[in-house]
Amino acid sequence: MTVSATPVTKAGAGRPGLGAQLLRRKPISQMVEEAGNGEGGAPLRRSFGVLQLTMISVGATLGTGILVILGESVPLAGPAIWISFVIAGFAALLSAVSYAEMAGLVPVAGSSYSYSYATMGEGMAWICGWCLVLEYAVSVAAVAVGAGQYVNETLGVFGLALPDGLALSPAEGGTVNLSAVVIVLLAMVLLVRGARESAWINTAIVAVKVGILVFFCAVAFTAFNAGNFEPLLPMGAAGVSAAASRVFFSYIGFDAASTAGEEAKNPKRDLPRAIMLSMLIVTSIYVLVAVAAIGARPWGWFDGTEAALVQILEETTHQPWIALVFAVGAVLAIASIVLTVLYGQTRILLSMSRDGLVPAIFGRVSRRTGTPVAGTLIVGTAVALTAGFIPLGALADATSIGTLFAFALVNVAVIYLRRNRPDLKRNFRVPLYPLTPVLGTLMCAYLMANLGAETWLVFGAWMLVGIALYFGYGRRNSKVAALSEQDYRELSARVGDETDPETVKAGL
Repeated sequence: MTVSATPVTKAGAGRPGLGAQLLRRKPISQMVEEAGNGEGGAPLRRSFGVLQLTMISVGATLGTGILVILGESVPLAGPAIWISFVIAGFAALLSAVSYAEMAGLVPVAGSSYSYSYATMGEGMAWICGWCLVLEYAVSVAAVAVGAGQYVNETLGVFGLALPDGLALSPAEGGTVNLSAVVIVLLAMVLLVRGARESAWINTAIVAVKVGILVFFCAVAFTAFNAGNFEPLLPMGAAGVSAAASRVFFSYIGFDAASTAGEEAKNPKRDLPRAIMLSMLIVTSIYVLVAVAAIGARPWGWFDGTEAALVQILEETTHQPWIALVFAVGAVLAIASIVLTVLYGQTRILLSMSRDGLVPAIFGRVSRRTGTPVAGTLIVGTAVALTAGFIPLGALADATSIGTLFAFALVNVAVIYLRRNRPDLKRNFRVPLYPLTPVLGTLMCAYLMANLGAETWLVFGAWMLVGIALYFGYGRRNSKVAALSEQDYRELSARVGDETDPETVKAGL
């Protein structure tokens, strides 16, 4: 059976009312058709296997909570910071299995935005997509800000340092965080050149990242003091929960992998495998490094400490060259996070543009490079400016709340499709259904509740801006809303092989 081009009605003609439009779901067959045919331009190139997908996930995840915000998280939880990582990792795992099922079922770019559109309708999809814009763009900026700490540690080995005016944001007494701006711009240039090249460079950097963290553990355990874990909960259970909410920021990587659905060779098989494998790798290393760090230094030492792992190595070995090697490796590790998460941001906006909810420029794919060049340049420039002028703490918390909300929606999407579309072929199924997605949703809500009032105010303001943009642009330009009722019913009725991108591509 051939999946034909999707006819649409004239923009604005015969559109459903507001309530009906907000609830109108995008047919999965239409998503896959657009992915295979390059709706609005050339299709993205399918070049990723399970290794590249896993490395995208690990690259976007591993390192953030340890290399960047450890110094800000340990004072909240004390020696129990490793428990915070376990709690956050468990919450992420509950959502990861839901992502794995949805990634195999809806193998397109867009991640939880696309999953929400297929299950809960345009209104919730817009909210989810807007949360993902917050999650990805702000997390890239936050991680890039943290890179500046390690750049200064690297220069410090040679007796040099960036002046405060070029190392700190205006809120911290500086002018611009130059290191953060440069790292984002370099990642932007690499992504413009091509996704395949970016993926291989990321894979190499991930290997370096894992190596330096294992090396840190080996050195830190030589100075291990079990007494540093007493008392285990100096700030109480509330402190552990607060730290878990903050370090959840460290687990957004597998979400980035799911944005590669249109560039995977066999997404229905490889995306679930990559998501689960990356979660296992990342959580194991996070807990190991946290235990090693607390064992080497009492928890009070971390308060206000920047680039904590480098300082532990330097104080333990008294060898500046070791700190230099680690600092350089840390900069590369952070660069891989910036690269992969920025990649995910551009693919989210590409999907939203394809649906008409954001301007078409974000969805234009270059036939020469197979990448959304204009969208990448716009996003990269905006993120670079954010990284240069906003401090780390506010960025990290804003990222966490957007991530948690998007993850909760994916858990709900799994429940919806299990109940309403049991006929769809699933290469991976959430274990212990419906307990797992229900727990995943509740866990995300619990961690969101532990974030501060200021973070909730920022999130509320962000949502109000998003609602204004939807009514100002998205509602009038939505392509799903422009479908005639007959076309919409026909597309919604398609099941089975039409959800397989290889079948659509072959025209079978």
